[in-house]
Amino acid sequence: MRALFLFLSVSLSYAGAFGQATVPAFEVASVKPCQHLVGPDYNNQITTSATGFTARSATLKRLIAEAYHLQLDQVQGPGWLDRDEFDIDARTAGGTPREQMALMLRSLLAERFNLTKHTEMREMRVYELVAGKTGARIHAVSDGDAVKPQPGFHFHGDMRQFADLLALQFSIPAAGDPSQPSRAGGPQIPVVDKTALAGIFDFSVDMRPEPGTDMFTAWQRALEDQLGLRIESRKENVDVMIVDGAARMPSAN
Repeated sequence: MRALFLFLSVSLSYAGAFGQATVPAFEVASVKPCQHLVGPDYNNQITTSATGFTARSATLKRLIAEAYHLQLDQVQGPGWLDRDEFDIDARTAGGTPREQMALMLRSLLAERFNLTKHTEMREMRVYELVAGKTGARIHAVSDGDAVKPQPGFHFHGDMRQFADLLALQFSIPAAGDPSQPSRAGGPQIPVVDKTALAGIFDFSVDMRPEPGTDMFTAWQRALEDQLGLRIESRKENVDVMIVDGAARMPSAN
């Protein structure tokens, strides 16, 4: 009986220690509210590398979407989530995989913002990014591959990130004056990656929207003609994260 008790005690202690050891966290992280707001057309600058995560003028809504692999329309909560902006500098050991970095960001948001949330399934209109009838014309790049810079709209990342980018691009209205840059506006319809293309991609798209043509139409043409991809409109049940509570002022660094 004593042997069994000792075995259970050691097992529980090991399980507790193992659970603590596997909680992902950055080695050091600074989270600060921005002193000067730059607004939705310029904020949400996020960079992830093997050694860290940085964000400039990023809203908490954008940070949550990044951490949980969601698009902005899939994160709902208080209005300030999409207004208040923050700067983050977080560092970790080299060689940290991207998925592990996302888990670290989740822990950071929970710790510094006291984030509480739950997830629901809701039927929403979505765009599905799929391969064209003759197949995709893009291929993943390998580490060390030399990528020649090409003119046009440049993209580097995986297909989920490309879908996130398209959701933002599709919300840009038609430009009345071609000499003036158009800006994103209105709610974003989620774009779901259904291409089954794995890996990191690096390519450029020659975007030449005509006056009176919105970005959805321009991208639809470019996807089919240049990338061998297409967009399909669907109604699907998608994950929606509801923010139940969060601190507007992050805890001290």
